[in-house]
Amino acid sequence: MANSLESSSSRTSEAEGGEPAGWLKVGAVAAASALAGGLLAAWWYRKTLTKLRQAEENGLNPHFGISEEDASDEA
Repeated sequence: MANSLESSSSRTSEAEGGEPAGWLKVGAVAAASALAGGLLAAWWYRKTLTKLRQAEENGLNPHFGISEEDASDEA
């Protein structure tokens, strides 16, 4: 019989010596999540830079949307 200071659950943690601890599993999931997030951020950044470069190359008219009538308002 267990004395009043020990519970039955405290003995089970000593018997599980062969299994990896729960914190190790959480750490592995966190590392995988960080890696996936980093790859996703890099992919998004590269895609955004490609779009900006294409827009810069295709920008033929810098005054797009400004009519000749509005040009008189400039100082």
